[in-house]
Amino acid sequence: KTKSHSSQPPGDIFYSSHYNDDYYQRPPRQNRHRESSNREPNIILPPFHGQYNVDTYFDWEMKVEQLFSCHGVSEERKVSLETLSFQGHAMYWWTSLEKEKRINHEPPIQYWNELCSALRRRHIPPYYDQELMDKLQRLKQGSSSVEEYRQSMELLMMRAGIREEERTTISRFQSGLNLEIRDKVELFPYRDLNELVQLCSRVEHQLKRKFFEKTPLPLIPRVLRRRATLPYLIPKKKKKKKKKNHLLRHLPKTLKQVTSSVSSVLAVGTLLHNVPPRKPCF
Repeated sequence: KTKSHSSQPPGDIFYSSHYNDDYYQRPPRQNRHRESSNREPNIILPPFHGQYNVDTYFDWEMKVEQLFSCHGVSEERKVSLETLSFQGHAMYWWTSLEKEKRINHEPPIQYWNELCSALRRRHIPPYYDQELMDKLQRLKQGSSSVEEYRQSMELLMMRAGIREEERTTISRFQSGLNLEIRDKVELFPYRDLNELVQLCSRVEHQLKRKFFEKTPLPLIPRVLRRRATLPYLIPKKKKKKKKKNHLLRHLPKTLKQVTSSVSSVLAVGTLLHNVPPRKPCF
């Protein structure tokens, strides 16, 4: 017996044998997967108006870098995406900068670090770094809380670009603490800056609680205290009553009636007495 050989290749035989299977699913195409992986997501960047405020610019730059790193934007698209978010004076500045580079036959800005350096030259004054260092050296806790003091110190260090060992940062943090907190914290062990901040916050809460417990209440007179607690019990002003004759007040009712009738008769008599006499008619 001769074996019959089919002209179909083994791949086609495998596909035709599984084509009518209800549970068979065709594998996804690799070309579509490659195209979807190359596509970058649409990003809505925060607008930049070009204000001359250093803190506003640094906050905007930090937010943009976070969005770029989160979405994995390539270096070729960063400049084009970011310049689309320019508005107002920032848009006018970018348009004039591009024209100036074309006129002077200079290469255009293509990378994010070049754009950041150009923006920093425009919006950050040259004395800003020295001003940050002076603020950092003079920074004290004062009336702010421990957590607020730490945030201010970390923000100044980040803006100034200071990178130092943790023990140096700990000594910097301790030197600016209030004395009543620093003296108590030095008695406890700690391993890093986070534990030191937690200890300082705990001591701060204890000092506040003791202060409120020791502070006596101000002495308030009893009348003022009652008025402060019960304002609705304040006596209202009484209306003035018409004064009556003090002699009539002590007389009995019958005598009062007699005196009232006598007074009315006397009043009529006075009226008749004042009337002029009529002339006799003859």
